[in-house]
Amino acid sequence: MKDLKEFEIPFVGLKLGKHYFNYQIDIKFFEYFQYDEFEKVDLKVELEFEKKNNMFHLEFKSSGKVQVNCDLTYEPFELEVNGNLSLIVKFGEEFNDDNDEILIIPRNSYQLDISQFIYEMIVLSIPIKRVHPGIEDGTLNSGVLKKLKEYTDKEQKESIDPRWEKLKELQSNKKI
Repeated sequence: MKDLKEFEIPFVGLKLGKHYFNYQIDIKFFEYFQYDEFEKVDLKVELEFEKKNNMFHLEFKSSGKVQVNCDLTYEPFELEVNGNLSLIVKFGEEFNDDNDEILIIPRNSYQLDISQFIYEMIVLSIPIKRVHPGIEDGTLNSGVLKKLKEYTDKEQKESIDPRWEKLKELQSNKKI
């Protein structure tokens, strides 16, 4: 499998101050991580890399679209994705990524691989429940959606216990 060399930043040669990097993310990026939830990917990631004397401050921003399947109908649709991630990189004795906001890398490091951070930022910016916009506005015409509605209506009719019906009649006949 092809390595993601373009996401390795050799910070030894960088001057102090801010540096900017842009990345175009496609489906091959996610294939590297064996993530198969997306059908198509068109994302842009911007990185502001600020080098200071003894640490780095990284600001990631992503925007674009991914094609996913609806959780209700399994119909594919394009989902707008926007993500942000702020990360501080410090030097220490050994690698430590226990903290979500601070990364410690060994003092003898000369480059930083940011691919994992980009991957996590994008995946975490996807909503837990993915619903086709056509369901919400009523424009989606899907066989699966019709069957789901048919079963829901049928369950609602069958789920009413006749004893509750009698109680409702008594309550509606009651005068206040």
